[in-house]
Amino acid sequence: MKVGEIMTRNVIAVPADTPAMAVARLLSDRGISAVPVTDSWNMLLGIVSEADLIHRLAVNDAPQGGFLHSLFYNRDRAATEYALAHGATAKDVMTPERDLVTVDEETTAEHAAQLIEQHKVRRLPVVRDGVLVGIVSRADLLRSLLVPAVASTDAEIRALVAAEIARLPWADAPYVFFDVQDSAVTLYGFCHSAAVRDGLKALAANTPGVREVHDRITDSAANVHAI
Repeated sequence: MKVGEIMTRNVIAVPADTPAMAVARLLSDRGISAVPVTDSWNMLLGIVSEADLIHRLAVNDAPQGGFLHSLFYNRDRAATEYALAHGATAKDVMTPERDLVTVDEETTAEHAAQLIEQHKVRRLPVVRDGVLVGIVSRADLLRSLLVPAVASTDAEIRALVAAEIARLPWADAPYVFFDVQDSAVTLYGFCHSAAVRDGLKALAANTPGVREVHDRITDSAANVHAI
């Protein structure tokens, strides 16, 4: 499944000169955790998140006193942080586009999920030639799991199972084969690994359109002893 099929298209965005406090009010009123910043052509400039605005509060905390703190206290860095956190507009407090992880509409849902986990973010802007066309969030990815596209023919199911086996290195079991009849997947062959065998059954069972899975795999070790 592609990002373009599951992303949120009607995205609330703000201009760069929107007052920071107005952005905070927008997030609170709409119950959202971030808002993109765009120009008049809808080009993505950055994102203002709850974290950006909470940082504004955090740097208000007065520094602790004491001799050791005074030795390591960097006045210039503290002043720079304060100025950035207390910027007057969305442009001043946003995370700029160059520091964001973005995807396009052709990115797979699986790769988008990997990026979200890898970079520990809650959402990814979706851009086309720099223009914001949507947002894909953790909630969007979760919905894609709950409502998958369903294959309607045995040939489509067979193609999906084969593609998933080819995608996953652990699933490359050279002596395991499968067939699809009336939306039921039957696994045949030999496999010495119980983990791989269970994984292949789960792979087949979770393929959209599969009605049931029949395990006809023989334990290769047991088969050798029989010989």
